[in-house]
Amino acid sequence: MGSTRPSMQELIGRRRRAGFVGRAEERAAFRRNLDLPPEDERHRFLFHVHGDAGVGKTRLVRELEQIAREGGALTAYVDEGVAGVPEAMTVMVRQFAAQGRRFKELERLLAAHRERRHEAESALVLGGGPEEGERPSAGSLAVARAAQVGLGMVPVAGAFAAALDTDRLAQGADRLRARFRSQEDAQLVLSPERVLTPVLLTELAGAADSVPWIVLLLDTYERTGPFLDPWLHDVMTTDRHGALPANVVVVTSGQHPFDTARWGSFADFRTDLPLGPFTEAEARGLLADKGVRDEPVVAEVLRLTGGLPVLVSTLAESGPVGPGEVGDPSATAVDRFLKWERDPVRRAAALAGALPRRLDEDVFRSAVDGLGDQTGALFAWLRAMPFVGERGGRLQYHDVVRAPMLRLQRLRSPQGWTERHTRLAEAYGRRRAEAEAGLRPDELWADEGWRELRLGESYHLLCARPRAALSGTLADVVTACAHGDDAVRPWVRLLAEAGEDADAEAVRTWGGDLSEALAAGGLAGLLRLLLGRARGDEPWRATAWALRADALGRDGAPERALEEYDRALALDPALVRAHRGRAVTRGWTGDYEGALADLDRVLELEPDNPWNVILRGEHHRLARHHDEAVADLSEGIRRDPTSEFALASRGAVHERHGDLDAALADFDHALELKPDYAWALARRARVWRGLGDQTRRLADLDRALALQPDWAWGRCERGDALRVTGRDEEALADYDRALELDPGYASAYASRGVSLSNLGRHEEGLADLDRALALNPEYPWAREQRTAVRHRMAGAGEG
Repeated sequence: MGSTRPSMQELIGRRRRAGFVGRAEERAAFRRNLDLPPEDERHRFLFHVHGDAGVGKTRLVRELEQIAREGGALTAYVDEGVAGVPEAMTVMVRQFAAQGRRFKELERLLAAHRERRHEAESALVLGGGPEEGERPSAGSLAVARAAQVGLGMVPVAGAFAAALDTDRLAQGADRLRARFRSQEDAQLVLSPERVLTPVLLTELAGAADSVPWIVLLLDTYERTGPFLDPWLHDVMTTDRHGALPANVVVVTSGQHPFDTARWGSFADFRTDLPLGPFTEAEARGLLADKGVRDEPVVAEVLRLTGGLPVLVSTLAESGPVGPGEVGDPSATAVDRFLKWERDPVRRAAALAGALPRRLDEDVFRSAVDGLGDQTGALFAWLRAMPFVGERGGRLQYHDVVRAPMLRLQRLRSPQGWTERHTRLAEAYGRRRAEAEAGLRPDELWADEGWRELRLGESYHLLCARPRAALSGTLADVVTACAHGDDAVRPWVRLLAEAGEDADAEAVRTWGGDLSEALAAGGLAGLLRLLLGRARGDEPWRATAWALRADALGRDGAPERALEEYDRALALDPALVRAHRGRAVTRGWTGDYEGALADLDRVLELEPDNPWNVILRGEHHRLARHHDEAVADLSEGIRRDPTSEFALASRGAVHERHGDLDAALADFDHALELKPDYAWALARRARVWRGLGDQTRRLADLDRALALQPDWAWGRCERGDALRVTGRDEEALADYDRALELDPGYASAYASRGVSLSNLGRHEEGLADLDRALALNPEYPWAREQRTAVRHRMAGAGEG
């Protein structure tokens, strides 16, 4: 049984809360709100705390959280430690679980989301070209268009995510949906918020029945707002994701006022809490609570701090007995700021602890270096200081205090500054190397712990030797681009912070400019900036050109994408991602021979990756090279017997060649490995068609469409199966749905035209067949069927 005694952290928190002084009106407003039922028109669902750095926003938000908990509320606190909505939900469910409320279904889906993202590259890359008669659905076109403007709805890591024009990307999205285990799995990759948010709301509704309030606190909104604010607006003001329980209260906190363009019309359910420095009365109250009452001392504290709560609190902790003992917390007088601490070891530890962006005891040990057994006690002392708070599970100095401490150390001893940051970089580097054990190179960037260590190492390298470290950091920015906006944001932020902290103008400029480019133009804009400023000798340029090629393909410019892949390969002829990206682009444009040439080179460069030989086999299948496709796919299966994709693709090769028994064996095996494999089910249905088993054909198509109901190609396939068994009325429903999903689907028009004619509606059928041929003039089956309908009409006296 666990201990019932409070932890050190809890005791520290209690002591710090006991001394909370000020912000009485804001706290009272929040308490009053919790006394009002949600139905009361005076009740507010949203509080927004805002003000400059140092005014105590986070401290107030934490106090509001404690007020809510004392009233029996379930709470969750999120800050800049997250880089996307799914990460924010992960933080929420962990905190809810710690309060005894498990959101089990959401936890399951979040874990699945992380796994499916990792699988997504292979699923899309190996999707191949369009099947005969297959077209993208309208939903997929929406996904593709969203991806073009950088919304990341197809967040696939690697060279293949974006090397497609809009229609081709949409077809890939259709196939991605079909090839995952279920529609849910595909949506977890294509649009995770669409899947996760309704489950979050359902879980919140379940919890809302057992607690008076649920309070969500979103701090550092100036950093998290760009991705959290649109989502929060949807959740609170629309029913797009379902119903949000009325007893949910949201608190946001950042440096800026709320976005009136988005929220202006909802002012009647929102309360703004603008914060400025403490009033004189509040500052005096805090000092008195700490035993500082001597008027000359109080006056000196007020003069030096300007009422900034974090500084008033810090100076109050010293208990100065005279004006001369009050330290000046300005950037030029940190020595006097630390004068309250007479122990030189603690003073040195406080300064050293300011060097890292985030603190845990291991990092602190590296920062102070050489204090041995004292480290634990010093860390406990430091974490109790008013200027040290917890963010994202780590300790962090308040910016208002940390900045002058850094300036002091940088100016006092430039050599010492370099040595200390170098030591910290080496410590992070050792931990990063340990974290790499057991991870493949392609898994590193998907590992959150590794990324955090890499960021820490890079920050200290930039602080120690800005110019020397800049090129390597920009290379990491480029690598992060392959993993989407969420992966890039922390690196852009890192450059801005390191440039400011080290007073390194070049680093600071890069950080600011990259941030603006990312906000304005997404990853494509950021890559344009990087390549536009490149001197010509940067080792990351080839990868950047390849990523830019991806972006051009996503923007519907495959020819320009191919040019950029060529530029990448001119710089680095052995860059696998560029060869593979160019292969996929060529394949999607129908240049299968060019794609296969690229894939031959990929296999020369990376022969041990089974996916490469499977990908080449898939392109041989699309090029209708039967023997070569079977050889490559069989070799891929030998190397990876669990590849349901390779089995299903080989099954499709056998089915097209008329070897139905071999095709059936491959599809059966693929479906043993992945029972909910919609694409394999739909392809096996074609085998049943060839074997004359219409019952099993329809059964497989029914299962495939139960998994993926908005699959235009699947709908048309089932419509055809129904039509050939004389069930034309039912077939019409599938054709109608296929055409709702894709109004330009020629095959669905042609098939619907035949069913309409079978039902005696010849004029309507002829119109559909005309439409099919207008969309695809080289469509022999539609032409034959149109002739047959005309003969039928003539025989019936209708023509």
